Amino acid sequence: MLKISRSVRMVSLIMIIYADIAVAAPTKADGIVDAAHESSASAPQSVETSILCTGDIMLVGSAKPIIEQRGVDYPFDGIRSIIKAADLAIGNLEMPLGLTGAPMPEKDFTFIGEPKLAGGIANAGFDVLALANNHMGDYGDEALLETLEVLSANNLRYCGAGPDLQTARQPAIVKSRNAHIAVLAYSKTYPFEFFAGEGDPGTVNGIAEIFVPDIKTARQRADLVVVSFHWSGELVTEPREYQEWLGRLAIDAGADLVFGHHPHVVQGIEVYRGKIIAYSLGNLVFGSGSENKHTGAILRVTFEDGETKRGEIIPINVDNREVQFQPRILSGEAARAAIDEIRTLSQKWGTKIIAEENLGIIKL
Repeated sequence: MLKISRSVRMVSLIMIIYADIAVAAPTKADGIVDAAHESSASAPQSVETSILCTGDIMLVGSAKPIIEQRGVDYPFDGIRSIIKAADLAIGNLEMPLGLTGAPMPEKDFTFIGEPKLAGGIANAGFDVLALANNHMGDYGDEALLETLEVLSANNLRYCGAGPDLQTARQPAIVKSRNAHIAVLAYSKTYPFEFFAGEGDPGTVNGIAEIFVPDIKTARQRADLVVVSFHWSGELVTEPREYQEWLGRLAIDAGADLVFGHHPHVVQGIEVYRGKIIAYSLGNLVFGSGSENKHTGAILRVTFEDGETKRGEIIPINVDNREVQFQPRILSGEAARAAIDEIRTLSQKWGTKIIAEENLGIIKL
């Protein structure tokens, strides 16, 4: 990997990142009621928060000429209203954004996008991007660090990568309408050279020794904690044993929601201790014309007073031979078929998913 010797830039960037992610701990109402007015005081209202999670976003490769022709907003035109409607929207950014760096030698597929693509992602309504994946280091440390600057310039929060391991492990904490939400991201994919170290830029290795204490710390700073894992294998529809172990361990440590990506296809959904683990949401927008990727899923979870109230699967068409790198929400028979597929993949955990109009409703 390329190592940056410009120590001044590194120190400045770390200061920018810490300023960007630092959020004061949420304050709680004292709940004191004046005894003289207790009988007329209105009952406290429930607080709802909606979180939307998506799969892989990679806007170059085969998608590049179409996006250059139609603009950076084009990929998200069919789903923008859904993304913007959520209190918090999270995606997995599977490419660095910048004009620096060089491709990693001997890596089969390396991606990098122009900085202007961040504007399209921000305009789509995304709030946080997970960066812990097997492409964030494709163009070396310099491009990774430039990516952090580009995202910050576009008011996009991020997690799962940074100029050193300590910084990369910090959550993105966002204040929504009703809650402080912490988002953490981890990678369980090669190459290992992409993992951050002490003084070494990179992504965060998704091992229990790292993510368990991270979740517990984030739990103290936020009302809700969401964890992203880049794991499994490409085109694998059955979660591997370690995915189940890590997903449940994250919930046990204090996570309220776990979602995954990397296979480019959907995997099943488990409800564990009343919390949702979506093992893979597949692609959102991915610059490949592969005929193996047909449908993906957007996951929308509503919380009420910190507890999971409702889980919804929004099936999408991601077959780029049809949608030309602009995912479309499925409806009718196509939506029911996609929901049936996820229901079948989820049966091993006893998860109940019912079709309601064009949504899959996860029974909690």
